Amino acid sequence: MARRDIVVVGASAGGVEALGLLVGELPADLPAAVFVVLHVAPDHKSVLPRILSAAGPLPAKHARDGEPIIPGRIYVARPDHHLTLQDGQVRVVKGPRENGHRPAIDALFRAAAHVYGPRAIGVILSGALDDGTAGLIAIKRQGGLAMVQDPDDALVEQMPRSALENVQVDHVLPVREIGRLIPSLVTQSVSGPSPERPALLSAEAAMDLRGSTDASVKIGEPSALACPSCGGVLNEVHDGHLVRYRCQVGHGFAPESLYSEKKLAQESALWAALRALEEQASLGRRLGVRARELRQIKSAARYEDRAAAAEEQAKLVRQVLLLGSAPKD
Repeated sequence: MARRDIVVVGASAGGVEALGLLVGELPADLPAAVFVVLHVAPDHKSVLPRILSAAGPLPAKHARDGEPIIPGRIYVARPDHHLTLQDGQVRVVKGPRENGHRPAIDALFRAAAHVYGPRAIGVILSGALDDGTAGLIAIKRQGGLAMVQDPDDALVEQMPRSALENVQVDHVLPVREIGRLIPSLVTQSVSGPSPERPALLSAEAAMDLRGSTDASVKIGEPSALACPSCGGVLNEVHDGHLVRYRCQVGHGFAPESLYSEKKLAQESALWAALRALEEQASLGRRLGVRARELRQIKSAARYEDRAAAAEEQAKLVRQVLLLGSAPKD
């Protein structure tokens, strides 16, 4: 009889400390494999395996594509690569970013749900925004267990709170207590067959493994929104109560992550507009000076009016940009 022997863990801001505390509670003879995604910059040299190996008795290493899954080991996602799973083996894929991240938590959790169903345990730790929520929904839907760090125990509470708001979580605990509970959970037997895999889960899991979409597979319905990563049309995906988004090439966004990306795009556009307006005003002033030197009074006045209008518009744009810059506390 199968056991809950696949543990997938996702973390972001504040996650290094939380991961260290969690693995420090795991025993050396844990009869399960542990897979970890921590959001890191693409060019970041990750020393997370070294940190986790020192924090507890289980050996941790960066995952290698195609290697077998062995109980009692911690597999860590490589920077700028998604960590996903096939039956009995690890997959490392450089696919489209999800929620602005590669590696993404949702990609790992989705694979665990698709391949291992009720054998999977999903754990969300400290982090910002909402990566991992959709993946945790998939794990629960396929009969797995959902565990979330108590937001009051997390250095950054947004990721745990997003999971709690959207998923029927089995355990909400401080991170040390999660680590202490996992050994008893992984010895539990899973009764009955795995639930039937939903078409959406199968399509996205296959896309994750290929690192690209299948043009013949439609995921969601077109929305009026553009993908902030590539400019393509975002499809709206209804995943239980959660609404999320995917474009045709595979970029994916949960609501808070999409909002954050759109806000960054808006700020970039406003700074570009400010620069263009200030250059326009400067050019108008120069042309006005030149026209007066040539005694072209009407032309000089026209250039000066244009410069003044551009300066006023630039002032308004700068006010908008600076409006939310001051901290609230």
